[in-house]
This record gives sequence, structure tokens and C-alpha cells, in this order.
Amino acid sequence: MRFEKMEGLGNDFVVLSGEIELTPGVVRFLCDRHHGIGADGVLRVGLDDGIVVMDYWNADGGAAEMCGNGLRCVARFAFDHHLADTRSFKVRTAVGERRVEALPEPRVELGAALVGESFAWEGATFYAAKVGNPHAVTIVDDPEKADVAGIGHRLEAATPGGVNVGFAAVEPESIRLRVWERGVGETLACGSGMVAASAVARQLGLVGDGVDLEVAGGRARVEIEPDTSWLTGPARTVFTGEIDVPRGIE
Repeated sequence: MRFEKMEGLGNDFVVLSGEIELTPGVVRFLCDRHHGIGADGVLRVGLDDGIVVMDYWNADGGAAEMCGNGLRCVARFAFDHHLADTRSFKVRTAVGERRVEALPEPRVELGAALVGESFAWEGATFYAAKVGNPHAVTIVDDPEKADVAGIGHRLEAATPGGVNVGFAAVEPESIRLRVWERGVGETLACGSGMVAASAVARQLGLVGDGVDLEVAGGRARVEIEPDTSWLTGPARTVFTGEIDVPRGIE
């Protein structure tokens, strides 16, 4: 199996091209950092009637609706491999077509960022948000002091279908963020989580329509529009290779 290893802000992916059948077990194997390649998830990129198509699985083998950092990697991959003729094109995802711009730092559309009701959990106030996939965001003084693993794991487990859990500190011109990703654990960056945190902070009147975000893997920018949202940040290929999948993995 040929693959390309890519990363966006340290959120890393095994990228496969074409009609490759994947099972949860194969995804888990590919993402295993000791026995496989190692990644936060697997991206499959293909073409359907001239439209670039993206499928995404988390490291636990479960399919996910959207991945912002993954979409930026797909934009770069599709342009570099001539699946798209121009730098601006559309990618079909599980939640619909999204516009992308394969710039040196790809800019991608994540769709409407919807902020729902607030709720209390373990003494903190969380805000439900949806960016194609589900999020719960809480505002904290310092994400570095937050119990991301403990609270994130428990809230994910208690939420039907799971949820991504964000811990955001809002400053005058930026947001510092840590995210516990559903089906993965804490990652160096979560693209949809950055949009969710920005949408929540905007609704609370803490930031404007555009804001810079700092995560463990680096910096990105989110722009919130009336009907959609955009994420701009780095994406690059780390290495390419081939791997044999052991027999019997399902």
C-alpha cells in the first residue's frame, strides 16, 4: 500500500489515493505509532466526475464527518498530484462540498459554525458547537492548566456519538487552545476545533470575525462569515512510502 504522510500544525495523517478499501482495523494499524506508520487519522483522496473527494477516519478506526487540518492537507495533496487544475477548487466531504485554496498555507472552507446551548460539566460551562462534527468548548484562564485528558475523555465518553472537547483562553487578538479529539485523544492541533472555539468566543463578544489561534503545533487563522467559516494554516508532506498490511486485520 503506497501512502503519503502529511501534517498540518502537527496534526498528522496517513494519506491514501484512489479506490482503497479500508476497515477500522486497517485504519488502526496504519495509525499505530509503534507497529504501523503513526498518525492521528487516515485520509483517502479520490476523484468523482472531476470533483476531489475526501474521506476521513480517526485513529480509533471510526469515520468522522470533518477534519479541518486534514482538509488543508487534502487541498495541498490534490493540487500537488494534479487532481485539480487550479489552486481554487472544491472538495466533496461527508458533510458536503467545501471550497479550498491550495496556497502555500492552504485556506479551506469548513461550512457554517453553529453554536448551540451551554451546559455545565464538572463545574465548568461548556458551549455546544458544530462545524460539520460535534464540539464542546469551554473558556479557561490557561489551557496549560486544564485537565484536558481527564475532562475531555469523560465528556467524550458521556456524549452519545462522542464529542471533541476544546479548552480556550481568549486574549485581545488571539485564542490559545487545546483540544481533546474524539477517537484520538489530545492532538497538537484540531482544525474544526479552532473554528468551533472561534465561533463560541465570537458569539460571547470576545473576538471579532477574524482571529488568530495558537495551538501546540503552531498558529492558524479563522474567519467567520454569516454562512460559513474558513481556516488558514500550514500543511506539508513529511515523507512517502509503502507498507504491507498484515493479513487478518479487520
